[in-house]
Amino acid sequence: MKKLLISILAVALLTGCKRFNALEKSTDYEYKYEVAKQYFFEGKYVKASLLFGELLAVMKGTLNGEESLYLLALSSFNCKDYENSAQYFRKYYQSYPNGQYVEYARYYAGYALYKKSPDPRLDQSTTYQAIQEFQQFLDYYPYTRIKNETHQMIYALQDRLIEKEYLSAKLYYDLGTYIGNCTSGGSNYEACIVTSQNALRDFPYASNEMREKFSILVLRSKYHLALKSVDAKKEQRFRDAIDEFFNFAGEYPESKYMAEAVKMHEDAQRMVEKKHIDVKPKED
Repeated sequence: MKKLLISILAVALLTGCKRFNALEKSTDYEYKYEVAKQYFFEGKYVKASLLFGELLAVMKGTLNGEESLYLLALSSFNCKDYENSAQYFRKYYQSYPNGQYVEYARYYAGYALYKKSPDPRLDQSTTYQAIQEFQQFLDYYPYTRIKNETHQMIYALQDRLIEKEYLSAKLYYDLGTYIGNCTSGGSNYEACIVTSQNALRDFPYASNEMREKFSILVLRSKYHLALKSVDAKKEQRFRDAIDEFFNFAGEYPESKYMAEAVKMHEDAQRMVEKKHIDVKPKED
């Protein structure tokens, strides 16, 4: 009985494949268009996308051509082919700026890129593209019913960019005195300071938690940069660390890093005072 069932399924599959192959070769484009739509509404998105892709050139400029492009984009999206899906949605709203699906096409162009946005440790070009598409969508449709949903996705994408910058700054801090990547001068601590300060400036919408994490990295880096400096630069750099402590303490008085910050401040203060004692001229 089991073998018979497998044989029946195999024959059905083979027959279905032959019918689809024959359909692909057909020049009856209206029929092919109707079958493609049927595949789409049955959830057979791979077959639907293949047929809609073939119909684009033939039906370009027609009502069916417009719908074919839109359903091709949706089919690709449902197949999780987000890169091509975003391209098709862009092509739709560029080709049919007054089309009946243009609002959804602009939204889904961003949504497809949102789904494709990678881990924060990777290149974030797609994340920037997704934000741009969403912002353009809101510019065109400021009163859209999915405004709040779109804003939430923009915030999530921005958080990913912030996390990317934090990981970069943290990597510089962790590298510390390693000089293998400092071939153009400077130090990893200086790079951490610059990266963190740029992030605080460039991402004013960052959460208070993330801003605190960047700020403690700046304080740590200034402190350790002073520790590793040559004598001629030590005092000024410890003073910079002291100033940074007061900035940090003023902004985050209840910080979970406060004990660490206070210890760095006290040590920096001792080093400045010691420097003054060392250079004080001896009395006759």
